[in-house]
Amino acid sequence: MQSEYEACRKVIEQSQRFVLTTHANPDPDGIGSELALARFLVSKGKDAVILNHSATPFNCAFLDPDKKVLQFDPSQHGPIVSLAEAIFVLDANHPDRLESLKPFVLRSSATRVCIDHHPDKADFADLYLIDEQSTATGEILYHLMRFLDKEAMTSAIAEPLYTAIMTDTGSFRFPKTDAEVHRIIADLIDLGVDPASTYEQLYEQGSANRIRLVGQVLRTLQLAHDGRVAYLTVTKPMFEATDTQEEDTENFVTQTLSIRGVEIGLMFTELPQGTKVSFRSKGEVAVNKLAQEFGGNGHKNAAGARLYHRSLSEVIPSVVSRAAHYLI
Repeated sequence: MQSEYEACRKVIEQSQRFVLTTHANPDPDGIGSELALARFLVSKGKDAVILNHSATPFNCAFLDPDKKVLQFDPSQHGPIVSLAEAIFVLDANHPDRLESLKPFVLRSSATRVCIDHHPDKADFADLYLIDEQSTATGEILYHLMRFLDKEAMTSAIAEPLYTAIMTDTGSFRFPKTDAEVHRIIADLIDLGVDPASTYEQLYEQGSANRIRLVGQVLRTLQLAHDGRVAYLTVTKPMFEATDTQEEDTENFVTQTLSIRGVEIGLMFTELPQGTKVSFRSKGEVAVNKLAQEFGGNGHKNAAGARLYHRSLSEVIPSVVSRAAHYLI
C-alpha cells in the first residue's frame, strides 16, 4: 500500500484542519484509531477534531482522559466539518454508517480519506487505505505512521493502537492473528503499553447490574439447525430491570460460540428504534454475507445489522431461518 501511504502523506502535508470520525456506536478499534491518528496529526502541528455520531462507550473512556472525542452536534460542530481541509473516516467504509455526520461529510469540500479493513466499500472518498487482510483499522494506522515517520510513535499513540488491535483480534485469538500482528504488539509494548491494565480497563470495569443482565440473557439461549446455530435475546424489560443499556451487552454474543458444535452465534437486542442483530461464526462460515441480507455488514466471522422499526418477533425467525443457508 505504499502508493496509498504516499498519497496520504500529501494530504497531511497539504492540509491544516482535520476532522476524524468513525461509525455510529463505535467500538475500541474505531475510538482507538481516531485517538491515535489525532495525536499523530497534532504532533505534526496540525489541528485535529474528532466528531462521532454516538457517545464514546464507557469502556473506552480511559483512552481519552482529556475528552477529545466529541459527540456530534450539527449546530455546534457543522461549521467545523465545513471548514475542514481533510476528513478521515476510520473503521467504516460507507457513509451511511456515519449517521448524523453523513450529509456534512458528503457535502464538504474537504479531501475525504477512508481507512478501514472491512469489505464492500462505498464510493464516497477521494483516497482509500483499505486492507481486508488487516486485523483492525489500528493495524493499518500502525503501518501508515511507521511509514510516514518512524520516530513519531509515542506511548500516547501506542496505547489506542494496541487497544484497537487487541479487541478486534478477540484478544489475539481470531484467525487473522499471525506472527506479524504479534511483532506489532511487541513494538507497542516496548513503547509503554501495559497489556494487563488495558485489558482491565476494557473488560473488568463493568457494573454488578451488567452481570445481572448477563444472567437474564443467558437464560434465553436457544439452539437451532441441529445445534449448529445458537442465539440469545435481549429485551427492553431486561434493560429496565437491571438498569443497563445497549453498550452493556458488549461481547455477550461470543458466549454462543463456546458451545460444542455451534458454528453460528446470534444475539438479538431489542432497541427503542428496532432490533440489533450481532453475528458471530467459526472457521469458513461467512456471517458477514448473512448480515448483508439484513442491511448489515462486517467481517467474515463477526458482523452486525440494525433493523429499524422491526420487532424481535419479526426479526428472529427470519434471521435464524436464513442462517441455515450459510452453514458448511
